Amino acid sequence: MNEITLVIPAKNEPESLPKVLDELKKYDVKKIIVMSKDDLSTYSSIKSYNEKILFQTGKGFGNALREGISSVETKYFCVFNADGSFDPSDLYKLKEKLESGSDFVFSSRYIKGAGTEDDTFLTSVGNFFFTQLCNFLFKLKISDVLYTYVMGSVEAFKSLDMRYNDFSFCVELPIKAKKKNFILTDFPSFERSRIAGVKKVNEFRDGFLILISILRLLIVKK
Repeated sequence: MNEITLVIPAKNEPESLPKVLDELKKYDVKKIIVMSKDDLSTYSSIKSYNEKILFQTGKGFGNALREGISSVETKYFCVFNADGSFDPSDLYKLKEKLESGSDFVFSSRYIKGAGTEDDTFLTSVGNFFFTQLCNFLFKLKISDVLYTYVMGSVEAFKSLDMRYNDFSFCVELPIKAKKKNFILTDFPSFERSRIAGVKKVNEFRDGFLILISILRLLIVKK
C-alpha cells in the first residue's frame, strides 16, 4: 500500500478533513492535501497533522487534482475526497484491481454491489446522461463517469496532457486515457454521506462546462 499516494483536494472542509485523516491512519498510504492558501479554516483544522500540504497555484477542482497528481512520487495515485464520502476500505480492492492489468480503475455507484447515500435525483440523472454520452462517443465502457474515486498509474496519468481546471476533469481523464489505449475498468463502491458541508458542484453551471468539454474532446483527436 505504500506505493499509493492519496491526492486529497480540500475546500472549506474544516469539520470533515480531520476525521478523514484520522480514519486513514491505519492505512499505509502517502497523502497530499491540495488546498488554496486562503482556506485558513481548513488549514487550521489539520495543522497538527504530519501531512504534506500542497497549496494550489491555480484554481478549481481539476486544477487541484492536476497539481496534486503531478507531485506524486509513488507508482500509483488515488483521488480521495476530503468530505468523508469515500470508504478507505476500498483502497485494497482498488489496488488489486489495478494490478490485475488495468491502468485506471474508476469506482462506480451504479453497478452491482455499489450504492450511494449522497447522490441526489438531479445529480444522478446528470451522471447517467454524461456517462451514456461518453460511452457512446468514446466507447469508455465505464458506468459512473463523474465519480472521482479513481486509482491509477502516475506514469500513465502524466502522459495524458490534462488541461481542464474545473469539474470537467472528471470526463477529461477517462476520455484521454481511452484515446491513448490505456485499460480502464469499473469497480463497485459505496458512496457514504458527507460528514459536513455542501456539494461543491453546481449542477447546471458545471454540467454545461462538462458538456462543452466533452464536445471539445470529441473534436480533438489526441
